[in-house]
Amino acid sequence: MSGLKQELGLAQGVGLLSTSLLGTGVFAVPALAALVAGNNSLWAWPVLIVLVFPIAIVFALLGRHFPSAGGVAHFVGMAFGPRLERVTGWLFLSVIPVGLPAALHIAAGFWQALFGWHGPLLLMAELGTLLLVWAVGTRGASSSANLQTLVAGLIVALIAAVWWYGDLTIAEIPFPAPQDVEASGLFAALSVMFWCFVGLEAFAHLASEFKRPERDFPRALMIGLLLAGFVYWACTVIVLHFDAYGADRAAAASLPGIVVQLFGEKALWVACVIGYLACFASLNIYIQSFARLVWSQAMYNPQGRLAQLSKRQIPFNALNAVLICCVISTLAIYVLKINLDALIIYANGIFIIIYLLCMLAGCRLLKGRYRALAAVGGLLCLLLLAMVGWKSLYAIIMLAALWWFLPKRAIVH
Repeated sequence: MSGLKQELGLAQGVGLLSTSLLGTGVFAVPALAALVAGNNSLWAWPVLIVLVFPIAIVFALLGRHFPSAGGVAHFVGMAFGPRLERVTGWLFLSVIPVGLPAALHIAAGFWQALFGWHGPLLLMAELGTLLLVWAVGTRGASSSANLQTLVAGLIVALIAAVWWYGDLTIAEIPFPAPQDVEASGLFAALSVMFWCFVGLEAFAHLASEFKRPERDFPRALMIGLLLAGFVYWACTVIVLHFDAYGADRAAAASLPGIVVQLFGEKALWVACVIGYLACFASLNIYIQSFARLVWSQAMYNPQGRLAQLSKRQIPFNALNAVLICCVISTLAIYVLKINLDALIIYANGIFIIIYLLCMLAGCRLLKGRYRALAAVGGLLCLLLLAMVGWKSLYAIIMLAALWWFLPKRAIVH
């Protein structure tokens, strides 16, 4: 038994994963993909889903057979031993000082669009978002799932409304013929779009909190993946139809701009609130996942504070520790005025390394055709590392440094 409360159902799992994958990407990435590949980006989404599917299936199988709050670190530990398990856990946690403050900044940007906030007011909005994550997180995974299912519904409703009032029809979709698709444009779009499907590793930490993990976790993962892929594709159709992209236009402003064009200036708040909620949903699942990873790593000393659960069977102390790190990182970045763009790319390299370690664990733990599927997933991860280029060295050096310098765990009697 994990000790965590098992309260998630299939619909809640779909809501958690789909909002995790959509996050900030639903507002920005379709415009970025259209910019680099034009109409070819309409083919890139189904191609990307086909490429991600082997990786997703391996995550689903591992989560089904070995559900644990430790997520990928737990799978790696079962396959390669406790040392690499700790290294993987710390590698995942090393994203906190960079990735989470960046997502907070993007989320606060929607309040800037609405009210013109700058400087200290934006910082207060970011810290307020963390307080909201804490309030939701202390109520348990079920409350987070219910909120994120609502957010997923709002995103789908917004896209459907734009399709309906924009008079989009299937016949008007500018699908290029397969023979006319440019390979260079397709690959350029794929390298941008992959980041929309970063989130599977965070979802794996919640596997042990499903009522029926062996049945509902893999189903939720697959349905959530397909739902997010369809929403991204529908957004790309909208962006191309309204020509809402360009090098001189902010990518994240594309969908809100279309909403204003169709429904008037007063509708801007609707798009901004949904955009903020999408960012919040992505932040929420990551912070809750980090908390569960910290708790699982602390279980070697069951008497330690981080290993304790609240009365609601929530890793309350671990959640507080993660949020304190987020607050410190956010304040430091604000004071130092650090440019996060390049650092986020480095963090993405860490995510690919984590995916690769999971695929290697699948090669050890799974049998038959599923082991072959894990091998295919591993090759895809290596391809993605090559796409990141020399900036992937940051993740590789971080992995090596943790392996060599992470202190050995003391034995608790």
